[in-house]
Amino acid sequence: MTAPPGRRERKKAATRQKIADTALRLFLERGYDAVGIRDVAAEADVAVTTLFSHFASKEALVFEQDEDFERRLTRAVTGRTPDEPLIPALRREVLALVRHCTADSAAPIWRMVDESPSLRSYEESMRLRHAESLAAAIAADPGLSRTTTACRAVARFAIDAYSLAREAADPEAAVDDVFRMIEAAWEAASPSQRG
Repeated sequence: MTAPPGRRERKKAATRQKIADTALRLFLERGYDAVGIRDVAAEADVAVTTLFSHFASKEALVFEQDEDFERRLTRAVTGRTPDEPLIPALRREVLALVRHCTADSAAPIWRMVDESPSLRSYEESMRLRHAESLAAAIAADPGLSRTTTACRAVARFAIDAYSLAREAADPEAAVDDVFRMIEAAWEAASPSQRG
């Protein structure tokens, strides 16, 4: 059982959230390129060094849930019951992330991302990092017994399912379509199929 966060951790989390909320509000009001780090820090009433202690870059302010999403994806592998198949567990988590990111409130954020080359580049590198973390979690599970290449491919497919579904007219149907292909690929990579 995990102990509840202490006062210091709660204050740090509150400061981080305040910075992220302030940045997003300013970016949406003024435009991403028109707002600097100093603007965000001043509006959030924190020092620039404090901002950078919570966020490594200006782009990271837009994707403030990045680490949480990555944790959720790897936990879909590591947190499932021993008898639960991998692909349905991944599908369930990807679908939850897609629902979160396709909510009406997320549309202005994605328009901003789509209009900014630096944000698109950051998102691409973030997706690759998530895929590598997910692949490592899959490969580390002794019950899954697939090659490293198969683990990496399925992880990338799952991350791409999220991205493709987010852009689709019917995101949930897109997740279903992609995960049918992922299931077939995962089965084809089974040791019994390779032998």
